[in-house]
Amino acid sequence: MKHILLLCAAILLIDILAFYWLKSITNLISNDTLKTVIHILFWFFTFGLITSIIVLKVRLDGIHPIRKHLLITSLYGLTVSSFIPKIFFVLVISILFFSNYAFSENESLVVIPIVGLFSGFLPFFVILYAVFHAVHQFKIHKTKVKCAKLPDALKGIKIVQISDIHLGSFNYRYQVLEKAIDMINHLKPDFIFFTGDMVNNYAWELKGWDRVFQPLEAKYGKYAVLGNHDYGDYSKWKNNKAKMQNFTSIKYFFKKINFKLLLNESVVFSKEEEKLAIIGVENWGNPPFKQYGKLDLALEGVEDIPFKILLSHDPTHWEEEVVGHTDISLTLSGHTHGMQAGINLKNKKWSPIKYKYKQWAGLHKIGNQYLYVNRGLGWLGFPGRLGMRPEITFIELSN
Repeated sequence: MKHILLLCAAILLIDILAFYWLKSITNLISNDTLKTVIHILFWFFTFGLITSIIVLKVRLDGIHPIRKHLLITSLYGLTVSSFIPKIFFVLVISILFFSNYAFSENESLVVIPIVGLFSGFLPFFVILYAVFHAVHQFKIHKTKVKCAKLPDALKGIKIVQISDIHLGSFNYRYQVLEKAIDMINHLKPDFIFFTGDMVNNYAWELKGWDRVFQPLEAKYGKYAVLGNHDYGDYSKWKNNKAKMQNFTSIKYFFKKINFKLLLNESVVFSKEEEKLAIIGVENWGNPPFKQYGKLDLALEGVEDIPFKILLSHDPTHWEEEVVGHTDISLTLSGHTHGMQAGINLKNKKWSPIKYKYKQWAGLHKIGNQYLYVNRGLGWLGFPGRLGMRPEITFIELSN
């Protein structure tokens, strides 16, 4: 509750500052009734948002999980779309006012409010684009991984990786992901790998989605591992039995969609007497994330196979237990979502998540070992993506 009250206090503080500068804009309006209406609407939205946040927190436990998720994400989106633009508005108009050397006094009475208003509306419309459009604009990231250990018979193997779907966030809008399924099948992959977080928390999120995922086609097989959200660790349960039933249902879903779920185990693929080891561990992350993964157990029986691919949800696992500790050539991870916000240019990528995760998106290499971090196909928390479109990874192997 303490964090919620601090958030509400921050919202109120920013809105007080924003209203102070807003009055300098409404003063340009000659109609007093219109000015009054604008002021009333401003504070109506502010107190409505703060009240909704507090009420939701107080009544959270008594709300049905589906409705609770919709309310939380809606309020999250409203808070971000209100808070961020107002911060820009306050900062820009304050800087212009207190360092006003470019305009005369008469010009500043008009120019500064207009520039300030534009600085607020621009991020507002950018956030609207992120929420209503970019969040479902799936992007294929193509890359080639060259590894001398790859047998000649496996040269040209095509891999599609998907990760962090968080089906509960789609609210049973099956048609949205059907587009991604078609894009994947068009790539004609040899393997499809899913690297965790199929759900937000609950097995009921999976209802009906088996029909969406069953059409996925891969020439040699489809494999998956679990992510931190797939264990139900972020929910309250009546007892441990209820939590285990939820977990069992989530694991069974992979069987329904014809994915082999790898739980600290490996499988061997053979082509023309050459072998490829596909290894999958349960979630392994630095605290507070749980460490269910047991890499030593997963490697049993495949130690002598030269080329190995590891599926491990959290990219921190790579430097902690893989690089320099094993001979695994390629590790595939997800988890970070690229923070669902950042910059992705041709030769430049940046996101605030880089200050938490050293490897947070794209291809990384240390020595002869590779890591690819998928930006995620779905979303969690903020219901949008800003400069960080949902990703389908396409990897071609060569030697």
